[in-house]
Amino acid sequence: MDLEQYKKHAAEQEDWAPGWEAIDEVFNRLYPNQSPAHYGTDIQKRAIFGGDQYLDGYSIFESSNDYKHILTYGLSELYVNEEAFEGKWSGWGYEMTIKLKEESNEDCLWAINMLANLARYTYTQERFFEPMQFVAGNGKSIHLGVESAITALLVVNDTEAMSIDTVHGKVDFLQLVGITQRELEVLKEDNTKAPKLVENMKRENPNLVTDMKRKKSFL
Repeated sequence: MDLEQYKKHAAEQEDWAPGWEAIDEVFNRLYPNQSPAHYGTDIQKRAIFGGDQYLDGYSIFESSNDYKHILTYGLSELYVNEEAFEGKWSGWGYEMTIKLKEESNEDCLWAINMLANLARYTYTQERFFEPMQFVAGNGKSIHLGVESAITALLVVNDTEAMSIDTVHGKVDFLQLVGITQRELEVLKEDNTKAPKLVENMKRENPNLVTDMKRKKSFL
């Protein structure tokens, strides 16, 4: 598609969201015939209107491997934007995901709030996330109010959703994985051990699902 075709398609379809469609294609392949639970943010609360919400929404998919796969929309360029056409990276160049061992979608809402905070950090501080980067917390459970040994996050490439090239540029899917305080302290001392941590975790947990009941350390 060249720029003229892009403009023509945008003129013919007022609600066209090419970035959103490209993301959906990836997850429709992973979860065929599934309608995810979608949580859209309140339009009036979005940052573009002066609010503090920097994402447009979240979808929760049900994996056949017994976990919830949560996806953000809004860190990449979702809507028609001629200035973004054929860019190297779409928006910040990624969307975030997290896989949770939770029973219901409602049990995942705490993680959606966490993703919202991370997106807010990226937009307001202009700091993006990269694979093998850790996100330290305050030493307490990442699920506020719930006791857990999982106190921080590690960023990896999503184990299932591969990077895509869109009309606005490349989009990676960066998966957040919960890690213990012990694992975090080791990474603080030597971040080059992050790949080893991932390798160790994948032996028991190939899709790097975050289980808030996990106590075992892999470093």
